[in-house]
Amino acid sequence: MTDTTKRIAEIKEMVERENVRFLRLMFTDVMGTIKNVEVPVSQLDKVLDNKMMFDGSSIDGFVRIEESDMYLYPDLKTWLVFPWDTGGGRVARLICDIYMPNGQPFLGDPRGNLKRVVSQMKELGFTEFNLGPEPEFFLFKLDELGKPTLDLNDNGGYFDFSPQDLGEDCRRDIVLELEKLGFEIEASHHECAPGQHEIDFKYADVIEACDQIQTFKLVVKTVARKHGLHATFMPKPLHGIAGSGMHCNMSLFTEQGNAFFDPKGEQELSQTAYHFLGGLLEHARAYTAICNPTVNSYKRLVPGFEAPVYVAWSGQNRSPLVRVPASRGVSTRLELRSVDPAANPYLTMAVLLAAGLDGINNKIQPPAEVNRNIYVMDAEERAAANITDLPSTLHNAMKALREDQVMKEALGSHIYASFMEAKGIEWHSFRQQVSEWEREQYLELF
Repeated sequence: MTDTTKRIAEIKEMVERENVRFLRLMFTDVMGTIKNVEVPVSQLDKVLDNKMMFDGSSIDGFVRIEESDMYLYPDLKTWLVFPWDTGGGRVARLICDIYMPNGQPFLGDPRGNLKRVVSQMKELGFTEFNLGPEPEFFLFKLDELGKPTLDLNDNGGYFDFSPQDLGEDCRRDIVLELEKLGFEIEASHHECAPGQHEIDFKYADVIEACDQIQTFKLVVKTVARKHGLHATFMPKPLHGIAGSGMHCNMSLFTEQGNAFFDPKGEQELSQTAYHFLGGLLEHARAYTAICNPTVNSYKRLVPGFEAPVYVAWSGQNRSPLVRVPASRGVSTRLELRSVDPAANPYLTMAVLLAAGLDGINNKIQPPAEVNRNIYVMDAEERAAANITDLPSTLHNAMKALREDQVMKEALGSHIYASFMEAKGIEWHSFRQQVSEWEREQYLELF
């Protein structure tokens, strides 16, 4: 019996045991939005035989109407049964890769694209790329019609507990639901802004970790609504308080172990770690368009709210773009602090891995470590330390991406073109809007 045959048998047994009545076939579009095709369990054999079709022309960034037929190939490792009952039985999900009718992977599939970059990594002798994400989110109250308001449900701060942290019950229920789904939760706490929360789960292989991020978002929003709350991963929903980030802790492995660790290296970091770090810094301005993909993302990337603004690294302070946490050995890792939770995780990790691999391939050495608080350094001091700025707007980030061939290759021509077209429309639309701030500043003055 092959592993696939064994897994199919296990899935069919779970369908009976768990009273599964519907299958949710999930995938992610170029913008990072979770999509799904839901079918009754009677279609299970068709699903498992990779014969379930859908209209790709209906998905943003996929294909034109004249080439719309696409196939959903479920990844059997992603099978899980959601813990809530719909009243007519339970719902199971499978995360799918997208294939063309000719049996070739669809080049516009973000998950499939990440697999392509991972295969390039393995050609260099690395066996695994691990990701430990730290997603943050806000909880807002719903109105009597079930629509989100801008009313926060608490006035808590960093690591506060009840009565300040009124989201504690909701957050606890989220953790319990995630654990039922197999998540290993490492930490759960109130973040520094009122109404802001963070739940951290154990690192995993990068494909699995990105799958977990998408599942996490779905669970958070579902449980929050049961508490009369709206959970949002919008990077900066309110003026004057910190925005939400999704720090990404990354590590490369070979058959010998963690490739970033060297007990004899400077700070016990290997040359591989330094070169990967060099690549992250070299391509930072370009991949910011992917890691911070909305107009709103750049309202978070400003001084004064702990979000990184400058391209630098440190093992000690938290103001630079990349931090090297103190843990060593198998836990040696690089933490990129700019990513926000609106980002498509599959595209984000594709460009970050490609940036690091370019650093390794070309032996890019990072600039000197910066252990001062960069926010209090003036422009001359930053220039002397070779510290550059991250893009200040989505438009500037797109310009940087347009000029970086390594990052464009990491996305592939289809995804790159679809992303740039969509974001160009978003930026153009934003530029035409007149904000309340502008009216307050200029309406009476001029």
